This record gives sequence, structure tokens and C-alpha cells, in this order.
Amino acid sequence: MLPLTEIPARVLDLLWKTDTSKYGWWIRGIFRFLRIAFVVIRDLADGQLTLRAMSLVYTTLLSLVPLLAVSFSVLKGFGVHNQIEPMLLNLLAPLGDKGTEITVKIIEFVDNVKVGVLGSVGLAFLLYTVIALIQKIEKSFNYTWRVSQSRPFAQRFSDYLSVIFVGPILVFSALGFSASIVNTELYHALQGVFLLGDLIQYAGKLVPYFLIISAFTFIYIFIPNARVKFISALVGAIIAGFLWESIGWFFTSFILTTTKYTAIYSAFATLIFFLIWLYLGWLILLIGASIAFYHQNPAYVALKGVSLQLSNLEKEQICMQIMLEVCRDYYASKEHMTFDDMGKKIRIPMMLLTDLLQKLENGGYLVRTCTNPQQYYPKLPPEKILVRDFLDYIRKEGDEGSMELQRFHHNHVVSGLFEQISHATHETLAEQSFKDLVNKT
Repeated sequence: MLPLTEIPARVLDLLWKTDTSKYGWWIRGIFRFLRIAFVVIRDLADGQLTLRAMSLVYTTLLSLVPLLAVSFSVLKGFGVHNQIEPMLLNLLAPLGDKGTEITVKIIEFVDNVKVGVLGSVGLAFLLYTVIALIQKIEKSFNYTWRVSQSRPFAQRFSDYLSVIFVGPILVFSALGFSASIVNTELYHALQGVFLLGDLIQYAGKLVPYFLIISAFTFIYIFIPNARVKFISALVGAIIAGFLWESIGWFFTSFILTTTKYTAIYSAFATLIFFLIWLYLGWLILLIGASIAFYHQNPAYVALKGVSLQLSNLEKEQICMQIMLEVCRDYYASKEHMTFDDMGKKIRIPMMLLTDLLQKLENGGYLVRTCTNPQQYYPKLPPEKILVRDFLDYIRKEGDEGSMELQRFHHNHVVSGLFEQISHATHETLAEQSFKDLVNKT
């Protein structure tokens, strides 16, 4: 009989070492689901997702009222501002009566925010608070998608404004459209049809799932500074949506049985439950983003959490190839190379490619556009970029934090050998530029 201590290791071996290519699509799908579940749980255990969810709770508390105040002002011009309260009631439904109480208080705070009283400085601070919330959300999603760089300032400003002003209009227009359909005579007539009425009734119960999944899909596609495929965003949104509704049901049941906590914490119990639900909501959203990332990037799943690192030689070769591809497009008079195009040609994980591109930007070799999708082009004409200078930069990049060499005892044989290697490299490359490399290909 197999000892209990060996069961987890055997299960993991079965999960990761099984060759699924010889099985049917549904077996492969089960294994892929289980592997993604494993790495997501591993990320949760690592603590970064939970830490970022807690950070977003704090930022939400500071920004919720300003965000709703700005949305209220925009929606008021379209006559749908009265939909804010029902939406909040729906989001806080798991809190039961406490959700209604919190919604009333939030609406009171929003009503008290008057732009005319705030003045220009107050209005600017109001918008800054809202933008800070969206920026914090983007950073959390970028971490999930292994993206180290945020959007350029100009693109960030325009995208954030579209979220603040256009987003609420689309959301509440969709809610109003669904509500108007329910109130039509045709809808009521179809409900009276045998079987079709039952089908419509069951479909109506799925509307909350559909709305939350649609909202999550939009967030997963739009917020990260990465090209997210629709199918991957939808997969993450479906799982996150069902988690949202399911955990909401359990949370409601928990609150109904926590009279002891209410007696102990009194008025603070409502605030505590509100904070817990905010935390769970952000955590669910980040879990869905993590699932979408692993669905789109199965190579990260296969690594089982092994950190990706390049050797010095690999880093030099890949950076050289990136620069060569960009210079080739420069002379071909094509559109500048996008991140996706580069990923298809270089074929390395997105996180590593992002880091290398950032290094080349910092070194003054590449420039990134503010367009969507972002494009890359050489900062200088390729004939002015010497290969030896480029190689020296790649080799020395990141040496700022190294220990001072004079602290070490120098062996004249080793030092002389490295001087010979450096001199030979410079002699071989001479005045060769990236234009010369392009002409050779």
C-alpha cells in the first residue's frame, strides 16, 4: 500500500508527467484545467495576489465615492443616473441588509459631492483620486500578466478617461436595455407559452451571470497593458463570474449566521463585512485575470512556477536579434514592428521579451510609440548604431549595483586574458553597424 506521505508527489507526477497528446480533447481539457488550477493556487499561496487584493481594498475605500460622483455627473446628462443605486445594491447583495445600509450611505456621500463647492483644486483632486484607483488596478493586472511597464502617459490619460466617462454609459445603457426588454408586452406574452415560458424564466436567472461575465471580460481585455485574446479573457471571466456568484451566496449565508459578531463589534460589524467582501471581490477578479493569463500562455503552466532566466549569452543573442529585426523593418519602409510581431519572430516568453525591450529603451536604442498596438523603431539610424557599442551596453547593463572591483584581489593572468578577449571582440566588429548586419541578411 502506498504511504500517505507519497500520495501528493505521485499525484503531481501524474498531473505533470502524463503525455496528454495520445488522449481525446476532453481528457486534454481536464488536464489543462487541473494544471492551470494548480499554478493559480500556487500563486495564491505565494501571497502576491492576496497582497494586491488588500491594497486595492484600501484604494477603493479612498476612491469609491469620487468615482461614483464622477460617474453620477456623466450619467446625469444621459438621464440614467438613477441606475447607480440598483447597481450598488446588486454588487453588495451578499451583505444582505448591511448591503442596503452601506448603499444608502454611499449614495448620501455622492449626493454631498458638489462640483461647484469643490472648486478647480477640489475637482482636480477628485479626478486624481479616480485615476489613481484605475492606475493601481492596471498595475495589479500588469503583475498578473508579467508586464513590467505601464502604458505611456498620453495613452494612459486617454484610456483612463474613456473608462471613467464612457464606461459607465455603456454599462448602464446595457442594464437599461435589458430592463426595457423585460417590461415589453412580447416578453410577457412569451412567458405564457408552454415550455418557452419556463425556458425564459431559467434564462432570466442566468442574466446576473451574463452581466458579470461580460463586465469581467471587458476588464481583462482592456485594463492590462498587454494584448489579451478574447477567448482567454472569456475563460477567465466565466470562472471568475461563477466564483463571484457562488462565493456571494456563501457569504450571504455566513452573514445570516453571524449574530455573535454583530453583538461583539456592534456598528463596526457592517464596516468589517464590507471590507471582507471588497477583498473577496478583488481577489476573485485577480484570480480570473491569472486564469486568463495562463490560458493564453500555456508555456508558463508547463514551467510549474520555475522562474524564467536567461543566460548572459542568451541575453546578448536575443537583444541582438531584436535590434536586427527592428532595423530590418526600418529599411524595408514597413510599419514599425509591434510587440506581437516581435514575439512571433523571437519566440520567447512575453515577460522576458518585455524586460529586454525595456533595457533597449533605457539604453537609448529603441523608441516605443504611444499608439495601440505599441510599435518599436530604432532611436538612431541603424548606420549610426555600432554593434560593438551595443554589445558593450548589453554586457554592462545592470552593473550599477555590483560591488567595487578594487575590493577584489586581481590576478594579472585572468585580467590580461579578459583584456585580450575584449580587444579581439572590438577588432572583429571594428566599425560594423546594424546597417551592415541588415545587408548581410
